Amino acid sequence: QVQLVESGGGLVQAGDSLRLSCAADGRTFSRYAMGWFRQAPGKEREFVYAISTTGRTIRYADSVKGRFTISRDNAKNTVYLQMNSLKPEDTAIYYCAASFGSSPLSTIAQYDYWGQGTQVTVSS
Repeated sequence: QVQLVESGGGLVQAGDSLRLSCAADGRTFSRYAMGWFRQAPGKEREFVYAISTTGRTIRYADSVKGRFTISRDNAKNTVYLQMNSLKPEDTAIYYCAASFGSSPLSTIAQYDYWGQGTQVTVSS
């Protein structure tokens, strides 16, 4: 069992930056690929970014290319999502998720554990 807790969301203006964190409990964090997803009001949850267990491989959605980056610190059991040049369309609840295995995945069904989410609101 892995429990995930996201933090770092908030209300910002377009063009601002935020860094989301996702802290995991347990001693097996390094065995899980980690992903970030988001869900805007009235829309389906969508993939944003994922990172392999070692951090060497990443995968991202085209919508965040060049603006967001992902990283992880296995010593701190934490994964981060750095979001720059935020746009109003980035407004959503952001969820982190853990998938047992090394590869960064983009499909919701491939993830085993989910956090409760953190709200990100970008005003224009």
